[in-house]
Amino acid sequence: MNRVDRLMNVLLTLQSKKFVTTKAFSEKFKLSERTVYRDLKALNEIGVPIYFEPNKGYTLLEGYFLPPLIFTIEEANSLLLLQSLADKFTDKSILQKSNSALEKIKAILKYNDWKKYEEISSKLEVYIPKDINKKNNFLSKIQTAIFEKSILKISYTDNNNKKTLREIEPLGLIFYTNQWHLLAWCTSRENYRDFKVNSINQLSFSPKKFSKEHSFTIQDYMKIF
Repeated sequence: MNRVDRLMNVLLTLQSKKFVTTKAFSEKFKLSERTVYRDLKALNEIGVPIYFEPNKGYTLLEGYFLPPLIFTIEEANSLLLLQSLADKFTDKSILQKSNSALEKIKAILKYNDWKKYEEISSKLEVYIPKDINKKNNFLSKIQTAIFEKSILKISYTDNNNKKTLREIEPLGLIFYTNQWHLLAWCTSRENYRDFKVNSINQLSFSPKKFSKEHSFTIQDYMKIF
């Protein structure tokens, strides 16, 4: 890795974490701590606002962001492939955001790369049953609730076609059996439950936050499934 690429990766690491120690940089990039200090100083000298806090590490000034990155055509095409899958395996709430992100990527491609991208996009298609994941548009709201640890109120139809109202603490989304499942703590059942997203009829945010910390994860669930 040349120094320019290394400095960019150091900066990306700082942007993705609150604090980073020189030891963490050293282990991640296989560098001596002396080289890490030189790289951080070099970034400071070109105007990147890096600060050090004792017992915590290095951090970027809050609010500082990198300018738009330049994507290679190979990187853009890999994202295009993911977008094709998003189109079929998610819902409109996710698709709108992924389309917006892809438009921003297209906007910063060089003209020749943009033409290649357009050509390749016409040669990609994913075919699945038409009714998969198209019954509602809750995936984006569920993601937000997971991140913010917000309780959700849902109307749900179970496997016996019985409708119930639930308050749940959403923990993670899993795609299996050709559909999305939501793993959540159900407050009325006082246990973890697997909800089929397509069986959620209505969904809204509660002003309440999670009542407990959850150590149970989607990875734990899939091990016993």
